[in-house]
Amino acid sequence: MNAPAIALGGFILLAYTLEAITGFGSVVIALSLGALLMPIETLLPILVPLNIGMTGYLCWRHHRLIDTRLLLRTVLPGMLLGMLVGYLLLPHLDPQPLKRGLGVLILWFAGRELWRLRASAPERGRTPNWVVRLATGAAGVCHGLFASGGPLLVYALSTRPLDKTRLRATLVCVWFTLNGLLTVAFLLDGRLHPALPQVLAYAPLLLLGVWLGERLHQRFEERHFRLAIHCLLLVSGVLLLSPWSLL
Repeated sequence: MNAPAIALGGFILLAYTLEAITGFGSVVIALSLGALLMPIETLLPILVPLNIGMTGYLCWRHHRLIDTRLLLRTVLPGMLLGMLVGYLLLPHLDPQPLKRGLGVLILWFAGRELWRLRASAPERGRTPNWVVRLATGAAGVCHGLFASGGPLLVYALSTRPLDKTRLRATLVCVWFTLNGLLTVAFLLDGRLHPALPQVLAYAPLLLLGVWLGERLHQRFEERHFRLAIHCLLLVSGVLLLSPWSLL
């Protein structure tokens, strides 16, 4: 492997370990960092199938923890509809201003929540269902536009009565479903086949990432898990705002 391929492997290991801990962030982080090395259109058919490999395993292992009612009634309908809207709008919009706006929104939300956690402020009240549905649909649009729906979906679910294990299990089920559909699209449009050698070459990193992520997830206390979630949101926002990001 040449140096860019090795560096991409390091980015993949980092990003997918973080997702194994928190339940989101692998594609946006690996894609933002990997864009320094190669085009986005080359990266996506590598990263998305890898993601469904990892999230598929986590869904199977933790399927009893998935909040099926929330997933089927609120999250998946909103995400799928929003993703379709984003996909259809993509040819007609300049994604850069949208990406910057999303980055600012994520930074504001994550900074506010980190301040609240650090100050030991009381828990926020339950967010109304219509706000959750609106944020979930917006997350789907973001996923359809530039594969970055995770941060807004975390915001949408942040006041639901989910502990760290149930939140992670529900999130990875969402990514398994959406990225499974995207992988089928790559297969149909011919982009998956040329990427298969790289997918197979990087697949062993998933084993290491899941092993590390599972152990680190178990060691986090609930409050520390929430801190880690919002720190990762901050990183996602910075990556979306960074001038070298091509997402």
